[in-house]
Amino acid sequence: MFDYSQFPNRPIICVDMKSFYASVSAVMLGLDPLTCHLAVVGNTDRQGSVVLAASPAMKKDFKIKTGSRLFEIPDDPRIVIVDPSMSVFIRVSTEITKLFYRYVPPSAVHVYSIDESFLDCTGMEKIEGTAEDIARKIQADLFHDFGLPCTIGIGPNMLLSKLCLDLAAKKSQTGIAEWTYEDVPSKLWPLSPLSEMWGIGSRVEKTLNSMGIFSVGQLARYDLGLLEKKFGIMGNQLYHHAWGIDLSEVGAPIFKGQVSLGKSQVLLRDYKNRKEIEAVILEICEEVCKRARTNNQAARTISFGLGYSRDEYGGGFYRSRTIEAPTNVTMDIYKVCLELMEEFYRGQTVRQVSISLTKLEKDTDVQLDLFDTNSWKRKKLGYVVDEIRNKFGSTALLRAISYTPGGTAIHRSGLVGGHKG
Repeated sequence: MFDYSQFPNRPIICVDMKSFYASVSAVMLGLDPLTCHLAVVGNTDRQGSVVLAASPAMKKDFKIKTGSRLFEIPDDPRIVIVDPSMSVFIRVSTEITKLFYRYVPPSAVHVYSIDESFLDCTGMEKIEGTAEDIARKIQADLFHDFGLPCTIGIGPNMLLSKLCLDLAAKKSQTGIAEWTYEDVPSKLWPLSPLSEMWGIGSRVEKTLNSMGIFSVGQLARYDLGLLEKKFGIMGNQLYHHAWGIDLSEVGAPIFKGQVSLGKSQVLLRDYKNRKEIEAVILEICEEVCKRARTNNQAARTISFGLGYSRDEYGGGFYRSRTIEAPTNVTMDIYKVCLELMEEFYRGQTVRQVSISLTKLEKDTDVQLDLFDTNSWKRKKLGYVVDEIRNKFGSTALLRAISYTPGGTAIHRSGLVGGHKG
């Protein structure tokens, strides 16, 4: 066993708003978010549109959840189907964050997503009580002030508070649970499949399974050197996370070794025409590269994937390619995506496009290519275009493909968070 006395042991709480989009929508309509049957759908005018959120009763009684399709929702008079109001969701999320400041300083709050936050309650014991006391007060205030339910996990670090939230609090009658380091062997180690562990995706799970690791306990007992040899720094993280150890401070990235920039877009319709698919790929490359330039970063590894329509019985591919010189130039990234598409795409109907940039380096550290005298001009052009769009709007400068039938940039410019405002 580890000597946990040498690791951080702070009262961290992780607050998750229960079915946030659905709950806010229910309150706006004067409904009880816990008992009403409500679904928030990306676009109620499209039968194939994705369910973004469903109320707890909707999940329980009709088995409709996030990711279901509009056409799967039964024709039942009890069911309410609404479009998302992203601007409202963002505003409510901001007000909820302000509520947290009643109990801890702003510097002790880390907003992880629109509906989830971490709070460090260190030093608040004499003022507000224990972390559990603060959790109960926050839960009561959120329901009193906003009519919104929440669940809260408590742990000695960000990782364990999040795991406690997902694995215990959400199943608790009170919606609040607490884990300590001593709970790791009995409560965390039995967890299987590994994808249920926060931070382990399907690809990593598959690799771990091939190594004979199927539970968190097996991961904790695996040879650290072999994990580091297989996964690099991520292997070290996986090992220590299996022991419940996390050195992240509130406000810092929890998975520092998994830095990436990317975007995955579900298309408004099925795309069969190759030129139309390429148009969307270029638009997404433009957006992802803009994010890289905004962060002053350039990528060495480009990951590209296509998800196929249900008419193709699902499936798709996701492949990566590492290039010699890091770049954030749109057309450079686009060229790599087209190369991967040429290798792995066989004409199926496409419904989703994903692009991700990893192995990031500071753009100022990237050396210019002596044999490509125009490389600095292409790089500079990207930053100039970004400045114009930041000042005059995302549609101030568009590529010609955005005006073709396959383009989506004009439609998406009117959305908030990818959905109706």
